[in-house]
Amino acid sequence: MKEKTPVHNFHIPVMGLAYTIDSPIKVAQYGISSVISIIDDEIIERMNRLYHQKNNFTYTEITSKIEDYRAKRITAYLDMVDDVVNLKFENLKQELSKSKEALNQYISMLPSKSDVKNGLKNLAGQKDNFAETVRKFLDIHLSPGSIDVNIMTKVDKDNFHKNIQLPVIYNDAHVSLRGFANSKLSSSVVLSAGMNPRLYSYFESFPDFFPNEKGELKKKIILKVSDFRSAMIQGNFLAKKGLWVSEYRVESGLNCGGHAFATDGLLLGPIMEEFKQKKKELIASAHDLMVKALTQKELHCPPEPLEMKITVQGGVGTAEEHEFLLENYQLDSVGWGSPFLLVPEATSVDKETRQLLSKSKEEDFYLSNISPLGIPFNTVKGTTNEFLKQQKVLQNKAGSSCPKKFLALSKEFSPQGICTASRKYQTIKLNDLELQKNEISDREYDRAKAKITEKSCLCVGLVNSSYLENELPVKGEKQGVVVCPGPNLAYFDKEVSLADMVQHIYGEKNVMPENDRPNLFVNELKMYVEYLKNEIEDFSENFTNAQVKKWKTFKTNLTEGVEYYEQLFSETPFFRNNVKTIQTQLADYKSKITGLVIPENQTK
Repeated sequence: MKEKTPVHNFHIPVMGLAYTIDSPIKVAQYGISSVISIIDDEIIERMNRLYHQKNNFTYTEITSKIEDYRAKRITAYLDMVDDVVNLKFENLKQELSKSKEALNQYISMLPSKSDVKNGLKNLAGQKDNFAETVRKFLDIHLSPGSIDVNIMTKVDKDNFHKNIQLPVIYNDAHVSLRGFANSKLSSSVVLSAGMNPRLYSYFESFPDFFPNEKGELKKKIILKVSDFRSAMIQGNFLAKKGLWVSEYRVESGLNCGGHAFATDGLLLGPIMEEFKQKKKELIASAHDLMVKALTQKELHCPPEPLEMKITVQGGVGTAEEHEFLLENYQLDSVGWGSPFLLVPEATSVDKETRQLLSKSKEEDFYLSNISPLGIPFNTVKGTTNEFLKQQKVLQNKAGSSCPKKFLALSKEFSPQGICTASRKYQTIKLNDLELQKNEISDREYDRAKAKITEKSCLCVGLVNSSYLENELPVKGEKQGVVVCPGPNLAYFDKEVSLADMVQHIYGEKNVMPENDRPNLFVNELKMYVEYLKNEIEDFSENFTNAQVKKWKTFKTNLTEGVEYYEQLFSETPFFRNNVKTIQTQLADYKSKITGLVIPENQTK
């Protein structure tokens, strides 16, 4: 059976470990797709209990004594989410076919160019057989938004039982994948943070990821990527195993929430242009490799390539930017993440954190080094985690008790891994630093101490907001809340209803205050220029040939990116009201890039 065309052309990406933990339950009935992080089985089990109680379902606890309990918790939660979404979807269709007021409210949330919107508008004024006609139309054209899941491929540490290392399939990301694969969902897994060959190979264990005799995939793979080259490499790696990538989700390297994977100066516009120009090449390459692999496996081979979507996310804030990305780059959807942190009907955020996000200004959002992964992490000043972390440093109790250990990836002190945000790790490092105190300057000492203690416990901090919002008790040591918005959230300043945010996306309303918000491409360019400038200034070691070459490539890519934008904005019919300002800003950043001095190699 052919899939129904989604009614919306935006999606809500994963945010943190729990900010979108129940987003599908909140928005999927309206046809809006969203993504759940499935790495933390503890909050998943507690949310499973909560929603079973809310819906009067019979709940059976999955305790840690049950074999493979983590995967089973994930499967049980996803099955429950699917049940609730389908119930709410049926109830919505029932309501829309009985109430013209409800129907008109629903119509107002659909994109203006939608065939479904136009069809429902025609039916809304009908008097005869209204309920029956509307219900029939809804059954034919509507489907719930997709209940997708996210696995961060780097969060895949080895696990141990009584100091004995467990098989690879019990690694964190492997467990998450098994939990999703065994669920009844027909949706997608979003893989982020780069390639993990062991995890990618594990997909072959599950038939749902291979096409059936009708060429359909029950479960699909979405890759979050930062450039075309990465997409081609990862897509072909999977294709050689008979696995198809159904969507490439391109994310801005710096103008995004959570971990920021900066490119070598490649900007979003040129990256999307390359996907647009080379999409057929991407499809043809993967299809040929997949057919060979499926033939060897004696599985069904689709005669034609399966559908491959290209989507984008990171820093989008206006309806014009949304429409431009869809039309200019021929995209299937645009991700709107951080703005939905201000929508209680869509995300799981406590009131205090939501208030902090709504009042924070541009200078409050910053690229931090708080992640134990050692990857730059977008966050905001003034979180409760920041306050509590500093209090512990002042009390000489730096670090976290590390109850979950998802990011215990450093093998520096133990083959079982240790987290750089843990008290154990930071105590060792601070003691070592004390031994050097008389040999280094006070400034060097303070910088080294800050570098050790700035790491935050993301495993706890990124779920606490959801516990607080749902009035679930927060166990263990106080860690406060870590929140990971993209810097684009600086331009939104209030709590917003779901209907208003959706209408903002489609240009029917404006929930953003009048301010000097730069175009999304200009904003990202600014971040990249500052990133390169800071990296050169902060680099304290001797410069190697490789480092100098990397900086030069970065600078060249930025210059070429600006030249691409200069031509783009001179030709596109979009952004006419701001084009002069944009061109002035581009000229200014081009001058700043030219003025960046790349140091010469200092090694002999």
